[in-house]
Amino acid sequence: MPKKIASPASGFSHLDAQGRAQMVDVSAKPDSARLAIAEGRVTCAPATIRLLRASALPKGDVLTVAKIAGISAAKATSTLIPLCHPLALTSVGVDFEVEADGIVIRATARITGKTGVEMEALTAVSVAALTIYDMCKAVDKGMSIGGIRVVQKLKS
Repeated sequence: MPKKIASPASGFSHLDAQGRAQMVDVSAKPDSARLAIAEGRVTCAPATIRLLRASALPKGDVLTVAKIAGISAAKATSTLIPLCHPLALTSVGVDFEVEADGIVIRATARITGKTGVEMEALTAVSVAALTIYDMCKAVDKGMSIGGIRVVQKLKS
């Protein structure tokens, strides 16, 4: 006999009564202004940071490319995460803080809609980090990506 999977009545919103995956129906929810901020970090060698600051990395302008990649990724979140709703984002920003041994990435996503935008902010940070890694890997084999998390989520 197959194992019974919890239904929405037991708290799993992404499962139907038969235990099958489903997108949550948000049609009855009112539109509201929503904001999510996520951040993460790429840790790298101080020599890599020096090359970045001198615009001397072999693949070019790392932070501009990572910014565009992050914004594009936020807009494509629903194609990457199967049960995410496609959203008409009103704003996505990706910013960087260059430190001595790494780069902090912060993404802000905004919408007026029925569902939150934390997945879009997290996706923006993740893809921006992967882009930085890709563009710096030729000069730094010891980089790491970490600390990706939601730092703020607002609904009004």
